[in-house]
Amino acid sequence: MNKHAEVRRPRGAHRAPRAATKKTLLLVLAMASVAGFVAVPLAGPSSMTAAAAWYGPNSADSESFLVMGKDVGVDREEFSAGGAWGVAPAAGTPAPGTAQAIAFDLVSGRGWDKSEYSCLVSLWAKESGWNQFAFNRSSGAYGIPQSLPAEKMASAGADWATNPETQIRWGLGYIEARYGSPCAAWGHSQARNWY
Repeated sequence: MNKHAEVRRPRGAHRAPRAATKKTLLLVLAMASVAGFVAVPLAGPSSMTAAAAWYGPNSADSESFLVMGKDVGVDREEFSAGGAWGVAPAAGTPAPGTAQAIAFDLVSGRGWDKSEYSCLVSLWAKESGWNQFAFNRSSGAYGIPQSLPAEKMASAGADWATNPETQIRWGLGYIEARYGSPCAAWGHSQARNWY
């Protein structure tokens, strides 16, 4: 054999590093996509809202809101929960043992009808995605009803931080005292982006 003879590689052998680079790149992109899909629900839907309510020292008389990073104070008397509100889409019968099944029973127990339950489903889907661990980093609101401050739910039970039923009981009491019904709270949420 001639010592100056050219050594030929099998056809396609020079492409191996390029193929490995493409596979690695696709793997990295796939992992990043999965991480994104996992991170969004963990952050919670309410952590992405433009306005967040927080209660100051005079929370019985006024509230403050962070709107586009600016603190805006508002007197409670400026708002009315009365009036005709749009009806939420009908919610089906929930699976037993879920937070929505617990809420269905508690809503019925208060004498509210299925339309009120549908409004509640829409309201808390918007607020927390029905996640009892949902936490809004910008406001500190927590749980299924997005209690602010979170510790208010302790009035419904010591297990407020983890038990969806305790959170739902507290949230329904709050809704009834503040708005009268879930549909009134849902209407307020649609108009103001908070409840």
